[in-house]
Amino acid sequence: MTPAHLADRLEKTPGPQLPSHPAIAVWRAAASADIDAIHAVVSAADAVDHPTWTTPRQDVAEAFESTHIDPARDTLVAVTADGEIVATGVSALHPSRAGGMLSVDLSGAVHPQWRRRGIGTALLRWLDARAQQQVARAAQSLEGGGSEGRLKAYVEEPNTDHATILAAQGYTAERWFSTMERDLAQPVTTLPVPEGISLVPYHRARDADALAARNDAFRDHWGSLPSNEERWQQFVGGDFFRPDLSRMAVTDDGQLVAFCLASVNEEDFAALGASHAYIDLIGVVRSHRKQGLAPLVIAAALEAITAEGLERAVLDVDTDSPTGANRLYEGVGFVATHRVVAMVRRL
Repeated sequence: MTPAHLADRLEKTPGPQLPSHPAIAVWRAAASADIDAIHAVVSAADAVDHPTWTTPRQDVAEAFESTHIDPARDTLVAVTADGEIVATGVSALHPSRAGGMLSVDLSGAVHPQWRRRGIGTALLRWLDARAQQQVARAAQSLEGGGSEGRLKAYVEEPNTDHATILAAQGYTAERWFSTMERDLAQPVTTLPVPEGISLVPYHRARDADALAARNDAFRDHWGSLPSNEERWQQFVGGDFFRPDLSRMAVTDDGQLVAFCLASVNEEDFAALGASHAYIDLIGVVRSHRKQGLAPLVIAAALEAITAEGLERAVLDVDTDSPTGANRLYEGVGFVATHRVVAMVRRL
């Protein structure tokens, strides 16, 4: 009989062993001094795997700034005899322990010039072993021993090599996410604001309220766990977040009930072929759903983005969203362009 508690199921989980590969002289943990070299690998991979957007350097740096990631244990880089980093990976255990769920995101990249040599397979095996170890240790500290462990990696659909090595390691496709774009040359329909609701730009004084609204709005979404203050501050305090282009719906008594939050990374303009804003989050708190607030905040944000002179708006959506978000976005003019698959291994 399989033990009911995660801690019991993973009691004898071994730690990861450093890979061995003839083309790699050294496998080691990443250090902050490697940020630029790692970003170079990731950028080269981006150009092949998803050429319409690039990973900001800030995203790489966050692995060395986030308290839930220990770079000495949770990261790995592959270094050639010439001292060049050609592959990189991170196993990030989500800080939430809600419901006894322990979730790890595996991310990484192999420089395109070094692919199809088995380096990615070796890297993934290490990441998978480290993720299992993270879950096992965290489960031991949870009252009741934890309920479920989930290892997850996102794969761009054209990157079949990535999907293949994950499948070989026991990961299966569970969910698909579409990237959608809206041409802002097309007019935005201004929607009437319901009585008792005000539309306002995002204000940093409402950071805590916005985090609470985000966690409430997304608690029934696939793969979503509560965000914490550190991760939220990395987002709203980051270089790309645009409070002036973001919109919140607020009740007369001051409750934040819906939001559409946007960012702008000018480095992506050339990749997409158009200036644009990325809509990071759209949500409505559960007590105020089915009142037309989602299209309201989206339309208000699109009007602000258009007034900024940007040409497009871009977002990503779960194709099986429980709120029917993909149909909502199609209804306000967004068109799907490509897909990402979430591949998962459950422990």
